Parts: sequence; structure tokens; C-alpha cells
Amino acid sequence: MKDKVEKALEKIRPALMADGGNVELVEVSDDGVVKVRLTGACGGCPMSQLTLKMGIERILKKEIPEVKEVVAV
Repeated sequence: MKDKVEKALEKIRPALMADGGNVELVEVSDDGVVKVRLTGACGGCPMSQLTLKMGIERILKKEIPEVKEVVAV
């Protein structure tokens, strides 16, 4: 599943990079929790939680039904 998540993140990265940020995959647990680290401008952005839940998590859940949650570490 880690490869699927990484491929889905590759589709999201251009939008994040356009705003000076990025996302780094940290871990994919067996129970479907994906841990990511927001970097660059995304790391300190007050809207990062919204980006995480409404952007990254929504897209990952749509593309990979096994994903239950995306959390920032």
C-alpha cells in the first residue's frame, strides 16, 4: 500500500510546490493510517490542517479505499 500512497502523493505535490511547500510520506500503518510531514511553506502555514484533511486525505481516500486517516507528524 505504501507504493500506492506514494504514487497518489506524486499527483498532489505539484499543487503544494506551487505554493512553496511539499509533503513527505513518513509511514503507512497496517490499519490504514498514513503519516505525512508537510514541509516548506506548508510546514508553518496556518491552513496546513485544512490542506491535510480536505486536500491530501480526501484524495488519498478516494484513490486508495484502504486509507482510513491521514495525520501530520
